[in-house]
Amino acid sequence: MPEMTFDVQWPDGRVQRCYSPSLVMHDYLLSGSDYTVAEFLDRSTTALNEGSERVRAKFGFACSSAAWTREEITSTAIEFPRDAIIRVVAMQPGLEKTS
Repeated sequence: MPEMTFDVQWPDGRVQRCYSPSLVMHDYLLSGSDYTVAEFLDRSTTALNEGSERVRAKFGFACSSAAWTREEITSTAIEFPRDAIIRVVAMQPGLEKTS
């Protein structure tokens, strides 16, 4: 199962590297895009839950790293107003473009 990282720049300029057990993050976030804190929290939580469930389906247990990432994002998000803007600065690996 492919895993990935995604880097988020919070409203205070801090960049946080986050982990996902699945490339599913690409279904919910776009590199270079801005989101409100509330929208990012909703999208990332949904994607991390989905990734964790993919791990459960394949290996029989949820992904503890996805849960940890979700907790880290949530604890950082509460530091900012829900309408503040964050940016997804990078996602690795990226999606291959097909012709």
